[in-house]
Amino acid sequence: MARRIENHFLPGPAGRLEALLEEPEEGEPRLAAVVCHPHPLYGGTMHNKVVFRITRGLRRAGLVVLRFNFRGVGRSEGVHAHLVGEVEDARSALQWLRGRYPKIGFALAGFSFGARVITQLGCALGDVTFVMAAGLPAGSMSGFEYLETCRVPKVFIQSTHDQFGPRPAMEAAYAGFAEPKRLIWVEAPDHFFAGALDELEENVREAAASITATSESLP
Repeated sequence: MARRIENHFLPGPAGRLEALLEEPEEGEPRLAAVVCHPHPLYGGTMHNKVVFRITRGLRRAGLVVLRFNFRGVGRSEGVHAHLVGEVEDARSALQWLRGRYPKIGFALAGFSFGARVITQLGCALGDVTFVMAAGLPAGSMSGFEYLETCRVPKVFIQSTHDQFGPRPAMEAAYAGFAEPKRLIWVEAPDHFFAGALDELEENVREAAASITATSESLP
């Protein structure tokens, strides 16, 4: 069965946000997830290859997935707002998604700049089933102190040769993050998981399916 995909324009704090909604090929969605893209000022969009693979991995795990363009990207209105505004964009996208699927839990995922957005938002909300951060820019870890007290389930997926999140820096930062947490390394030559997108997608699928199954079994 072909994937079910819809184009949407969502209400955002700086104008409408261009978005794509994708449901699982089979069955009803188990969770609803928002996926955020890398830095808008460096070519990041919701069509980024890593974002696409994260989306597909989540969808294969039974999630309905909403990815969108931050303000000022593609056909989204507004201008870049240096993380603060983009966190509010993600909050608005999540509000829309939860209104569409009010009976299921929700998750947040993102790549690079998007990973910073979703961890910040997810930890602030607290009731998220999990946050999944790929390519967290651990090389500049200032401003990540909230992860030291964040009790939301956290999955970090990192390239072994990420130039923006080098392994020593990521491992040192991860040691201070609050539980529950999981760190997955993908053997790849750069930040963008070049040559390893299949492995990235499968790790996304497996981690999401595992956490979702655990959450469903709780009373």
